[in-house]
Amino acid sequence: MTKVCVLTGYGVNADRELVQAFVDAGAEVERVHLRSVLDSPGKLREYRIIAFPGGFSFGDHLGSGLALAGIVRSHLLDPLREFVAGGGLVIGICNGFQVLVKSGLLPGGEENAKPNASLVYNRSGHFIDRWVSVRSGPAAASSPWLAGVDTLLLPIRHGEGRFVHDGEEARRATAARIALLYDENPNGSDDDIAGVVDPTGRILGLMPHPEAAVRPHLFPDWRRRRPAEPLPAVRLFENGVAAARDGK
Repeated sequence: MTKVCVLTGYGVNADRELVQAFVDAGAEVERVHLRSVLDSPGKLREYRIIAFPGGFSFGDHLGSGLALAGIVRSHLLDPLREFVAGGGLVIGICNGFQVLVKSGLLPGGEENAKPNASLVYNRSGHFIDRWVSVRSGPAAASSPWLAGVDTLLLPIRHGEGRFVHDGEEARRATAARIALLYDENPNGSDDDIAGVVDPTGRILGLMPHPEAAVRPHLFPDWRRRRPAEPLPAVRLFENGVAAARDGK
């Protein structure tokens, strides 16, 4: 059975929902405090998927995901890259996406290069809590997470979800790694970016919350709609579990 590590601690608060989404997808899941991974980075080798949940790590006091990203960059960057090179998969959702981007793991590229993108305050200046429609981007076909996933209806809940590039060169480099696009851009993200992958396609980060769209009754209009079966968000997690199990 595919083993999944859902990292928690330091203010992360969407870990239990993410655990349940992976359990429903057929995985064996453990909630692991980040401190134990920092103390023993080799622990990552016990798993096939590492998941960074949403939430408000360190209270977002220095900026969303920034403090945790600094810890990851200082202590876990190489172990995570080795994990992916060995066939593992990584996913970061909302705050987890911010961590992956601000640590430099996404969009990725040059070894130990400084981050070339960020997630900053929404253009409106307000926290956004609503559902959005997203569609697959140019890099979706290269990612095992998104096989057969064309469109998703997902909730967002963030104050700093606007994806921005560090200059035009970074923007050109990221163009081929866009995994998900907003149909109607809610936060002002460059190029309507809702999610990106690394060059391998095995690391996926996205601002919307797929773990909050895995049951029909979670949708705001669930009494009136008949969602596709399986739900696209369910398929995303099933894809990851199957790819990690099969070593794809």
